[in-house]
Amino acid sequence: MSFSLLAKTGIDKYESGEFEAGGYKWKLVLYPHGNKSRNVKEHLSLYLVFADVASLIRLDSEVHAVFRFFLLDQTKDNYLVVHDATGKERPFHRSMHQWGFDQLIPIRSFNDVGNGYLLDDSCVFGAEVFVTKEMTSGKGECLSMIKDALSSKHVWKIENFSNLDSEYKESQQFFAANHKWKIHLFPRGRRHGLGTHISMYLALADSATLLDGSKIFAEFTLRILNQQQSRHIAGKVTGLVAQAKKVGGKNLFLWLISIMQVVGA
Repeated sequence: MSFSLLAKTGIDKYESGEFEAGGYKWKLVLYPHGNKSRNVKEHLSLYLVFADVASLIRLDSEVHAVFRFFLLDQTKDNYLVVHDATGKERPFHRSMHQWGFDQLIPIRSFNDVGNGYLLDDSCVFGAEVFVTKEMTSGKGECLSMIKDALSSKHVWKIENFSNLDSEYKESQQFFAANHKWKIHLFPRGRRHGLGTHISMYLALADSATLLDGSKIFAEFTLRILNQQQSRHIAGKVTGLVAQAKKVGGKNLFLWLISIMQVVGA
């Protein structure tokens, strides 16, 4: 590795080629100036990365491994060995697929010619990986929250409402919070509101984009506009909007219902 070129070209992270150990593919990721995302300064950062993350997600599996890193002293032809002092195995899974050392070695020590780590602008890193356990029976969930999410508004105007003869009517798709949605309206009500209420649903339109088992939580308001007065009818909901389930190869969704009473009915 021509180490000085990393600094000259502004490369903050360098990934090795893939290698195999324990029947799995791995790679090393080096931060020559320290991992800035973890506020590392004046040290090299080095991590072992599970290369085939897609297989961990697809199989919902977890691989445990014990590893250690090597840095060659090219002058004395021996290695600096860095490992967890406890010898603890590390789990690699869909949410955590890399482990390593934020502060592998001080940059000053690494650059010191007397230590032999950087010689003729080249250095040699290595890793030894022992896979100790494989698990595929576990199940986990990852929650992602949108901070300071932008609110969206969609207006749906229905003409000739009294002449609607279908059981339900749906709006055109609209975009909000990185998803496409529709409003489902049942003019004569549905379920407990059948014949006495108007029933409204917020429905996820781009169902194919959800992974099996994933969920969407949202806060939304369904509103019926009073065109003569300012007394609108509104229902605000916070909770589960959509949950993906595989049935017969198709994605089905549960919709959270807000039933609104018909004024003057």
